Amino acid sequence: MTPAGEVKRAAADVVAAFSRHDPEAYFAKFSPNATFIFHGTPEFLCSRREYEELWDSWEKEGFRVLGCTSRDGAVQMLSDDVGVFFHVVRTTLADGDKSIETGERETIVFQRIDGHWLGVHEHLSIDPAFRVTGRKHSAATELLTERN
Repeated sequence: MTPAGEVKRAAADVVAAFSRHDPEAYFAKFSPNATFIFHGTPEFLCSRREYEELWDSWEKEGFRVLGCTSRDGAVQMLSDDVGVFFHVVRTTLADGDKSIETGERETIVFQRIDGHWLGVHEHLSIDPAFRVTGRKHSAATELLTERN
């Protein structure tokens, strides 16, 4: 398999773990020093641990991923060991007894580390072609769906 194919497979693994709300598998796909930028969070998350702590706080408010799909994925290889994956993602989230659907564009930078492709940076932005549905009830879903 080509390095670009390996990056696409690594990205598919990230989406699959996220889609089934498997935080252990999801976070294992990222380097401990990965950074994260989300359109609804005011600060940059400068490590996987910071994101895990934020995720835990969301779960305490009733957050759960009900499903996630990816389309239009592409890879730009920067070297044999670094690839940029970008795609359009649709996610259904639970917030207590309510659910919402989000539409975003996502970029994940992967690096081959000790033979494994791990995310070292993730950036989510609102997909301007998508309108959020459902009602916002907690800080978690508000952060994930906030529009400027």
